[in-house]
Amino acid sequence: MALRWVAVGWRLVRQGSDEDSGPRSALSGPRRVVNGGGKERRLPSTAVPAGRSLPPWARRLASQALNQILAYVTELGGVGPGDARARRFGAFGEGSLLCFPTGAVYNERYIHIGSHTIVGPYVSLSAGMAPGQDMVSDPVVRIGDRTTIGRGSHIVGHFCVEIGDDIQTGPYIYVTDQNHVYEDPDTPVGRQWPVEKKVSIGSGSWLGTGVVVLPGATIGRNAVIGAGSVVTGEVPDHAVAVGSPARVVKRYVPGVGWKAL
Repeated sequence: MALRWVAVGWRLVRQGSDEDSGPRSALSGPRRVVNGGGKERRLPSTAVPAGRSLPPWARRLASQALNQILAYVTELGGVGPGDARARRFGAFGEGSLLCFPTGAVYNERYIHIGSHTIVGPYVSLSAGMAPGQDMVSDPVVRIGDRTTIGRGSHIVGHFCVEIGDDIQTGPYIYVTDQNHVYEDPDTPVGRQWPVEKKVSIGSGSWLGTGVVVLPGATIGRNAVIGAGSVVTGEVPDHAVAVGSPARVVKRYVPGVGWKAL
C-alpha cells in the first residue's frame, strides 16, 4: 500500500514537471529588461516548483502519500529489543527504544540500556574514539530504566558514564567522561593525552535543554539542572543548579520545603 501511494505521488509530480517544461509565460522564467542606458539585465526567475504547480487535490494526495511513507519509515527504523541491532549492545532492556533516525552509535557492546528507556532521534551513543576499540571498563556507558534522552543529545563515554533510572533530559544535552588538557603550552591541546573521570547522574533527575556534563561531575538524586548549564563538580540530592559552571541555587529541606540559597 505504501509503495502504491509513492507511485501515485511520483507520477503526479512528474506530470506537473512535464507540464512546466512547455512554453513559459513572461512571469515563469528569467526576464530581461532594458534600463535607461539601453543595456539589458536579467531579473530573477519566478518559476514555480513542480510540486506547487499541481492542482490542490493532487498536492493533497501526494502530501498524504509522502507523509504516510515517512511515518512507516520512522516506526520501522527504530531499534527495539527484538531487533538484530539491539543484540549488539551489552544489554538492551525490555520495552526500550532507540528512535529513528539514530545518531552515531558504535561500540555497542560496551553500552548497557535498561528497560522501558527511550533514546530520542539523532542521539549519539559511543564508547571510545572509534568503532571496534577495546575499552578498559565494561560497561562504559550505562543508562538505567525508564529514562528518556532528548533528541540530538550526545553521550560519549571512554571510562565510565552512569545515568540512573527515571531520568528525563531535554534535547541536545552533552555528557562525557573525557576532556582535553592544556598543561603543556608548547604542545597543541588536541595532541595532549586527555583525562578521564567517572560521570554519575542520579536517578530521578531532570536535565534541561543544552546541559553539558563534564568529566568528574556527580549529580545527585532528584536534582534539576537548568537549561544551558555546564556541570563540572558535584550537585547534591534534591537540588537545583544553574549556570556555567553550574552552582546550586535551591535545596530541598525536609520539613521546610524548597529553600533558595
